[in-house]
Amino acid sequence: MFKKTVFIIMALIFPMSIFAQSLKFAHVSSQDILIVMPEVIKAQAELQSLEKKYSDEIQRTNDEFQKKYQEFLQAMDSLPQNISERRQRELQDMSQRSQQFQQEAQEVMLQKQQEFMTPIYQKLDNAIKIVGEAQNVIYIFDVSRTAIPYINTTQSIDVTPLVKAELGIK
Repeated sequence: MFKKTVFIIMALIFPMSIFAQSLKFAHVSSQDILIVMPEVIKAQAELQSLEKKYSDEIQRTNDEFQKKYQEFLQAMDSLPQNISERRQRELQDMSQRSQQFQQEAQEVMLQKQQEFMTPIYQKLDNAIKIVGEAQNVIYIFDVSRTAIPYINTTQSIDVTPLVKAELGIK
């Protein structure tokens, strides 16, 4: 009876150990890939150009506000009250429009960044999937996107070079 129980336990455990040894895991550093992708470099250049345009416009409106504010301060004592109040309202309106424009610029920049980066991330994820299927791995952990405290590089395959090759990056 004891031998039969031991045999059954061994029959159950042995296939599990063989199965466990055939599991393959991999990891990738998407950040290392993204920094050399031509699409990312192009998107960054376009975003920087757009940011410069917004920054220049914000600076122009700030300069205009400062000029009007200084003019108001210099003439404030000699102005009738109703003109002084009118100019104060103008300055407040300018300030509010400037703040609103800055907020709109930030929103547009975020939208543009998402517009540029979404297809890039999809392309990268697709390449990772293709490499994963080709390498017959169970999981590919992205060490750039997820905090992974430990990776045993002797048991996990670094597929970063393979994903770069899939994307045509040298």
